[in-house]
Amino acid sequence: MPILEMNNVRYAYGKHALLRGVSVQLEQGRMYAILGPSGCGKTTLLSLLGGLDSPASGRIIYQGEDIEKTGLARHRRHAAFIFQGYNLIDYLTPMENVALTAKLPPMPVLEQLGLTPEECRRSVLKLSGGQQQRVAIARALASDAQVILADEPTGNLDEDTAAEITSILKDSAHQAGKCVVVVTHSKELAKEADVVMKLRKGGLQIIDPPDANI
Repeated sequence: MPILEMNNVRYAYGKHALLRGVSVQLEQGRMYAILGPSGCGKTTLLSLLGGLDSPASGRIIYQGEDIEKTGLARHRRHAAFIFQGYNLIDYLTPMENVALTAKLPPMPVLEQLGLTPEECRRSVLKLSGGQQQRVAIARALASDAQVILADEPTGNLDEDTAAEITSILKDSAHQAGKCVVVVTHSKELAKEADVVMKLRKGGLQIIDPPDANI
């Protein structure tokens, strides 16, 4: 049974239809990568899956229940976002940002992502963009959410760090049993996913095998 699914979901921004009847089933223990050109609706799709927005029509189901009926605020407790713009609280330290939502101690997760104890005690405004991205990822990994929704999680990271983050996201799926959905332009990240999908002209297509036509 899928943990999260879309059933014939449609969404438009003004007169521009971004999603035209998208249906997909997402399972725990797997990492999904969603590719597609800029502006095609990838971030919108993540927002809908996480209960940050509502579709024009269709249903989004979490553990067998329609999230509109159970309540979007309740559903958002089950999904951890890694935002492209970080969405950190700038006057707090990395430790404090992670502790806001963490069910795990912040420091081990932050250190796993390459931040030193000294960096973890600074204001996030004093960190580089790559370091802030790691804090945003740590915040999601330290939560007990069963779904991780990541928008370009390796976009501001160097090649080696991006590979490490990709490995950590894979472990979150394969070892921690989470459902990990990643929007990305990175072919390297996409090739590491269990399932690769492409969003184009309002439709979501599974690429099979995953490394074909990426």
